[in-house]
Amino acid sequence: MGKIKIFGIKEELYPIREKLSEILSECMFEAFQFPKEKKAHHFIYIDEDSFFYFEGRTKKHTIIEISYFEGRSIESKKKLYQLIFEKFETLLDITTMDVEITLFETPMHNWGIRGKSADELVLNYKINV
Repeated sequence: MGKIKIFGIKEELYPIREKLSEILSECMFEAFQFPKEKKAHHFIYIDEDSFFYFEGRTKKHTIIEISYFEGRSIESKKKLYQLIFEKFETLLDITTMDVEITLFETPMHNWGIRGKSADELVLNYKINV
């Protein structure tokens, strides 16, 4: 299971939301072997006058927060970062300086899904990747 929150200036993020979502799904599939149908992407649009970011960043600055079950290797996490950075730059024209990624990895028992604790679920995909 995974949930992704994407934060950015509305005028920049809204027009590319579908392509960005598709790219994130591809990256999660390739790096973490997430099933393609497991897609929970939440776009949080920010007014330009309400978004302050580091010097050297542009209006395309995008923050990505990914929550998922623990178990992925350091290598798979680094692969995910690289895939996102590369694809955002080549396919969305968002430079690596304008992308921040934070992973929130939690035990399955910290998730309540389909009426039970996630550690009681039978999954159709691997977690230890």
